[in-house]
Amino acid sequence: METSVAAEGTRAATASAPGVQGREVRSLTALLTCAMAFSMLQLFLLGALGPRLVEELDISPTVLGLTTTVGFGTAAALSPIGGRMVDRIGPRRSLVLLLVVSALALVLIGAAPGAALLLGAVALGGIPQALANPATNKAILAAVPPARRGAVTGLKQSGVQLGAFAAGLPLVALAGGLGWRGAVWTASGAALLAGVWALRVLPADQPAASAAPARASFVPRGMVAWLAGFSLFLGAGIASVNTYLALYGVQRLGMGPTVAGGLVAILGVAGILGRVGWSKAARPGRAEWLPGLLACGAVGAAVLLAGGLLAGPLVWLGAVAVGVFAVSGNAVSMVLVMQRAAPGRAGQDSALVAAGFFAGFALGPPLFGLLAQSGRYGAGWMLVAVEFAAAGAVAFLWAVRDRRLGTEKTA
Repeated sequence: METSVAAEGTRAATASAPGVQGREVRSLTALLTCAMAFSMLQLFLLGALGPRLVEELDISPTVLGLTTTVGFGTAAALSPIGGRMVDRIGPRRSLVLLLVVSALALVLIGAAPGAALLLGAVALGGIPQALANPATNKAILAAVPPARRGAVTGLKQSGVQLGAFAAGLPLVALAGGLGWRGAVWTASGAALLAGVWALRVLPADQPAASAAPARASFVPRGMVAWLAGFSLFLGAGIASVNTYLALYGVQRLGMGPTVAGGLVAILGVAGILGRVGWSKAARPGRAEWLPGLLACGAVGAAVLLAGGLLAGPLVWLGAVAVGVFAVSGNAVSMVLVMQRAAPGRAGQDSALVAAGFFAGFALGPPLFGLLAQSGRYGAGWMLVAVEFAAAGAVAFLWAVRDRRLGTEKTA
């Protein structure tokens, strides 16, 4: 049943795409990549600027982890509603809203005098996170030819890591001159400009009645439920790395804040390359096995981060491996959703998988923060390795089940 629904969804999505080519696809890809970058930029800024925030706002590492919990807890709670809203109002309105709210959240983060307003601003930033995957996936299904969807998905998902690079290198460098608040406000202005770009470039959305899904549910089922579980554990590990990698470099490895921000930047670059490459490779028949394989590579990446306590250069290799393997897993899961989404449910299914990912982002950093508070970073990275291993187990169990169901179907 799951296989037949997937095939039906793929045929429907293929028929609905107008088949735009060349420059239009490149322009759309660039815009969607920017939207993904801004949707989660606050996460990477809080991680990359963590040493400055801990010192200037007098917050503890545990509170720093709590910012991630608040932001992604909000995103996880709102994702099912956001997915339904995207299916109803269309990707253009959703993307403009995403970018405007991102700009506002960044303004408030830059204005925060202490932990209270900072947490409130981060909660507001959960709204664009909830809209990002369903809105961008819906735009791809509506405008990109089927043969190019995997590559475009990988590129737009790499926007998240582009945000990591921007936070870890240029914005950290800018913070050295303008202060961390000035760097955050600069990012806010850029998000607002991207919102104007989306308003001018994207075609008008379909009327709400024709865009509304025939069926909608807030409960994930079938493949979506398995991918949501995979994403839960994967997100818990990735969020811990994003939040504490720079602080780890400063507190335990003797790095300066700018050099430690470079760890986040190199993770971002590796994530861009990994997401693009693995998404292109995620063809039907192969894509089903990639999440489990990538999770296995992520386990090794966490071990390398822990090894930085014994040999400093290993932390750089670990940051690269997190980008290539762990970060790429989310992009592949989104390719699977688009390959198999039932008619009218691309936004909703994307949102339900993203909700699992965001729930992991909310849960992971506080657990790691308890260990970081007492300086036990080695144990923290082993916790991350366990989370990645759990993601791999879920992914392999689903892939085996999916193959068995497919075999029974054709028998």
